[in-house]
Amino acid sequence: MITKDTFVRGSKSGIETIITMSKVILPVFFVVKVLEKMNVINFIAGYLEPLTKLFGLPGEAAVPLVLGNAINIYAALAAIEPLGLSPKHVTILAVMISFSHTLPVETAVSKRVGVSAFMIIGIRLGLAAVSGIVLNLIL
Repeated sequence: MITKDTFVRGSKSGIETIITMSKVILPVFFVVKVLEKMNVINFIAGYLEPLTKLFGLPGEAAVPLVLGNAINIYAALAAIEPLGLSPKHVTILAVMISFSHTLPVETAVSKRVGVSAFMIIGIRLGLAAVSGIVLNLIL
């Protein structure tokens, strides 16, 4: 049985989590939406489409990939929604980002425990790329 104290602590923790996530998600969503309306996303997509096509993704998908790798998963999620990507594209992006998210922070942590930064970045980006290619072939 859930006690009143447990419910209060859980609710407080949940609200704090929502606030923390909103600090990333809302600004990124807004910026991506504005950039999309200004055709900046299309401009970026034009240059990156040859790379993203390897994974069966449109050029616009480079935006959440970069944000997910550079910032965190929540930034990538915020960038995916305004782009109106298909379920296949979202699935490929989600798996790729799950392998290579938050590279600067997680590479620093790995380096502190003695793992080579180049090795960890290579493995994580390699797994992301292989998973993107494989998913594109099977989905």
